[in-house]
Amino acid sequence: MGPKAISRCPWCETNALQIAYHDREWGVPVHDDRRLLEFLVLEGAQAGLSWDTILKKRGNYRRAFAGFDAKRIARFGAKEARALMANPGIVRNRLKIAAAISNAKAFLAVQREFGSFDRYIWQFVGGRPLRNRRRTLKQVPPSTPESDAMSKDLKQRGFRFVGSTICYAFMQAVGMVNDHLVTCFRYRQVRRSPETPRDPALDRRSTGSASSAGRAHDKASR
Repeated sequence: MGPKAISRCPWCETNALQIAYHDREWGVPVHDDRRLLEFLVLEGAQAGLSWDTILKKRGNYRRAFAGFDAKRIARFGAKEARALMANPGIVRNRLKIAAAISNAKAFLAVQREFGSFDRYIWQFVGGRPLRNRRRTLKQVPPSTPESDAMSKDLKQRGFRFVGSTICYAFMQAVGMVNDHLVTCFRYRQVRRSPETPRDPALDRRSTGSASSAGRAHDKASR
């Protein structure tokens, strides 16, 4: 007999990139502000598209958006916005690009008020992950009362592309909820997981400027 097959959430079994993301990141609690901004931008960019499309462009997003340094993004002006629209490595949607820039400004305002974005955003789940016990993808809702409350408050603070469905996908990604199916090998691992380690790629200065080239997440997983 061969080795027993690993059971995963079905949404991730499209390709190796999605599997790696599922196995290493999805659902692990994130408390680093820069990583939280990354997922906020990426989830907004994903609206109407597949998460696989965004994962493939993730490195390009990190370069184009200054390693998700909120202070640098907030200083982007018309020149940088035009460069982003010309960048084939990201989703060239004018509204999404403008939202990412304005969201960075709103993000900084939240940091000033609460001390960190982490402290603000985790209050919507009482500071610790919500542990669900889903057995099928059909049991995973597109939104919840918690994501509704988060969406409403973010919008009041000037954030855009933060509808409740986007907020719930964000919550799943950063471990505010554990929506791995109970049959998935990661379900129990995530319950014991420490915070997602800081990604060195987000600590490095961007090697290029914004002018450089370069649902759980799809409907099924949301």
